[in-house]
Amino acid sequence: MNEIERIAVSVYTVPTDAPEADGTLAWDHTTLVLAQAVSGPHTGLGWTYGAPATAAVITGELTPLVTGRDPHDTSGAHEAMNRAVRNTGRPGLVAGAISAVDLALWDLRGHLLGLPLARLLGGAARPVPVYGSGGFTTYSAERQERQLRDWAAEQGIPRVKIKIGESWGTREHRDLERVRAARATVGDRVDLYTDANGGYRRKQAVRIGAALADQGVSWYEEPVSSDDLTGLRSVRDAVSPDVTAGEYGYDLAYFGRMIPAVDCLQADATRCGGLTGWLRTAALAQAHGLDVSAHCAPHLHAHAAAAVPNCRHLEWFHDHVRIERLFFDGTLDPTGGTVTPGADGAPGHGLRLAPARAAEYRTG
Repeated sequence: MNEIERIAVSVYTVPTDAPEADGTLAWDHTTLVLAQAVSGPHTGLGWTYGAPATAAVITGELTPLVTGRDPHDTSGAHEAMNRAVRNTGRPGLVAGAISAVDLALWDLRGHLLGLPLARLLGGAARPVPVYGSGGFTTYSAERQERQLRDWAAEQGIPRVKIKIGESWGTREHRDLERVRAARATVGDRVDLYTDANGGYRRKQAVRIGAALADQGVSWYEEPVSSDDLTGLRSVRDAVSPDVTAGEYGYDLAYFGRMIPAVDCLQADATRCGGLTGWLRTAALAQAHGLDVSAHCAPHLHAHAAAAVPNCRHLEWFHDHVRIERLFFDGTLDPTGGTVTPGADGAPGHGLRLAPARAAEYRTG
């Protein structure tokens, strides 16, 4: 019988290609923590985007729990990891560690069975809609226009998103100016989305929401903090764009509490417990008549999205797409506004680490 022989962990830090910020945070680099689950000649890859200390959690707390297990028992490994971190504290960094290992185990299963994850999860190599995501508040007007044109005109992606809520909502005029410019760039046939990253206050978010509706914005992400479920619900009930949130969900109970406050539930497999947690979240959303949208890390979500009937789309996030193309072979092509995971028949999620390209950025 196959067993999980070891989990290898490595850390990579990649500078951004320009200064980046959203409504409530600025950054100049992104860290990827990679977990590799090994069984015989097969290796499964999983990762999370987060603090380098995530690697120590995987090595010190999680690896002993999964080593020696049946690699097909992803549910059992997931439960064992969740139970073991009770006193460590599961939300946040620890959840990212669990997610990376779970994702690696799912990819390993695909390799052992010789199946793309889309098929293993009960789906098929079907097109999954994507939306271009970036439009950082630090971008000049020229850079924002160039990025939007690349998605909408050059790649034919009919959904794009920019960041608003700049400086904790204190630059409303520039927010709306950038939204108007984005609409002028992409035209009326492209869906325009916005993400405030929790930068607004409740009534401010309602006022901004009305102005967004005038520009045909249909997606209003985190208009207020995702911790303010009462505020999210009040904004959702007052504005016409869909109000969305959920990217900081680490467990199923969190998403259960959020469902009454949003029009579409976002979930991130690199935070919410890997594919095991993401699939359960999608089922929970479907039970309440909601779509789920995959937050960031598009290549880790694509196969699950192809297997879930209520997945609205994948976030084709600028930073993560750039890193995943750099680090891995087998990445997907979003031309035309969709990706089709599993079309080439490659096992697992279809990505293979390119060690020579990644080595330059290794920090641990």
